Amino acid sequence: MRILGISAFYHDSAAALVIDGKIVAAAQEERFTRRKHDPGFPGSAIRYCLEEAGIGASALDHVVFYEKPFLKFERLLETYLAFAPRGFRSFRTAIPVWLKEKLFQKSVLRNHLRAIDDAVDWEARLLFADHHQSHAASAFFASPFTESAILTLDGVGEWTTTSAGFGRDNTLDLRREINFPHSIGLLYSAFTYYTGFKVNSGEYKVMGLAPYGEPKYAKLILEHLVDLKDDGSFRLDLGYFDYCTGLTMTNSRFDDLFGGRPRDPSELLEQRHMDLAASVQHVTEEIVLRLTRSLAREGLSKNLCPAGGVALNCVANGKVLRDGQFEKIWIQPAAGDAGGAVGAALAAYHQFAGKPRIPAAGDAMAGSYLGPAFAPSEIESRLRAAGAVFTELDDDAIISDTVEALIAEKAVGWFQGRMEFGPRALGARSILGDPRSPTMQSSLNLRVKFRESFRPFAPAVLREDVADWFELDEDSPYMLLVADVLGKRRLPADPRNETLFGIERLNIARSDIPAVTHVDYSARVQTVHADTNQRFHDLLTAFKAATGCPVLVNTSFNVRGEPIVCTPEDAFRCFMGSDIEVLVVGNCFLKKEDQSPTLKLDYKNRFELD
Repeated sequence: MRILGISAFYHDSAAALVIDGKIVAAAQEERFTRRKHDPGFPGSAIRYCLEEAGIGASALDHVVFYEKPFLKFERLLETYLAFAPRGFRSFRTAIPVWLKEKLFQKSVLRNHLRAIDDAVDWEARLLFADHHQSHAASAFFASPFTESAILTLDGVGEWTTTSAGFGRDNTLDLRREINFPHSIGLLYSAFTYYTGFKVNSGEYKVMGLAPYGEPKYAKLILEHLVDLKDDGSFRLDLGYFDYCTGLTMTNSRFDDLFGGRPRDPSELLEQRHMDLAASVQHVTEEIVLRLTRSLAREGLSKNLCPAGGVALNCVANGKVLRDGQFEKIWIQPAAGDAGGAVGAALAAYHQFAGKPRIPAAGDAMAGSYLGPAFAPSEIESRLRAAGAVFTELDDDAIISDTVEALIAEKAVGWFQGRMEFGPRALGARSILGDPRSPTMQSSLNLRVKFRESFRPFAPAVLREDVADWFELDEDSPYMLLVADVLGKRRLPADPRNETLFGIERLNIARSDIPAVTHVDYSARVQTVHADTNQRFHDLLTAFKAATGCPVLVNTSFNVRGEPIVCTPEDAFRCFMGSDIEVLVVGNCFLKKEDQSPTLKLDYKNRFELD
């Protein structure tokens, strides 16, 4: 049975193909269109999935959309009616869009699918899953567990913002839910907006900013904004928010409570913004911990599968793991809406069709390497056509020369094998660096990624060595758990820590691997496994042999405002337009100094224009 899952029309549209219960391909549309968080119909991603499987569209048994538009429209109407006459401006903006296309999404989907193959009867093959059913299915059915507790948390689906339940074999039982407008995801997004970042994409910046601050406002949040119960259930005081009926997340009462207007993105970050970030992060962690403890008390499973956008909050995930209520936690690597495409397809296969799950040694995501790969001959021809100058090396030389570049503190673009599915680069489309360098973090942020200086980088570490460097001895293949750097790897306390505040603390070395050690000694850990990414594992092994350190800086292969690279041409363009010094694409080794000066200037100018 061949089932295509689709997520689209909100943000991060994607497609995923499941054949006889196995996820064979999945990709986000943004990687092909080069439009970050592209919400449009994922036509390119669908074509890739079909091509990867070697089938035509007519071979599909079902196409499943990840949510139900009519229920979403019902929520929209009921919300406006409940708050009327407030919100007329927002209503006037939203309703024409819904009446034009969103309300009739079945027809819209059918028309888009006809552009792929107009001979197929798409009406007979279209199915619709619930939004949180898609999240839950993506978490449990893709996990290595035969039974597990399930927790989904995001902004909002149709009505649900939080759901909890259990999965066993090929069944899901979501027993509890919290409905809109009470939402932990929207609470976090409100503070994302208020601290000057973009909603639905800047939440991870708030999480990264939090360690620079103190949770001074946490009590204020819990006293005024959130009525939090012992079991983790909560209600928001809507008098402080504007997202139900307005065009912004917060209102003047929110401003008065926290002592000022929202930060403009062009304004400098102040200590107050860092304290706000720390406060909402603290409250989020407390809500998540109470929810997971409540689930654990039911005693039905020692496993936990979180999903939904809030499940990408790896700091909260690390707290849940260390809390010890669950023995094992598996987090869907594409926990946000893109992963809904995977979940919708799996839900149709197991719940709609009643098919059993496939026994497997690990999880069903295959390291999340589910995107396109390129043959060596294709890589070479594409690079030549782009004007690249490169040396083709054998397998041993490509590893040794890359290690040499890393030791020389060069930023290395690393493009290997199948592209990752989800928001994280996991060693297939990565920029790598030496974590021992005290300048690598600021250099990568400012000269290579062109992004905010406070943003931390993640360590990729050999799975067999993780416990010798971090306070973690669990698999973390998807970079979704935060753990502290081990005490023996930390440097003696610097007295400047007592006198510096906020981002001023950034440039103080705290450990043997300062480039991946945040100001609170934490790190967002990726464990690297030979069975899912042999070449990346080989590189780390060789780097360890040369330096004694089994860790590399691993960040996504892109620059600010762009999606992660998809093709060799994308990689070359990013390499030429930034200060990446070495590019490794398959077995092709490129040095910046070997490239045409005219071409370098041309690409630099293009990046500046973009």
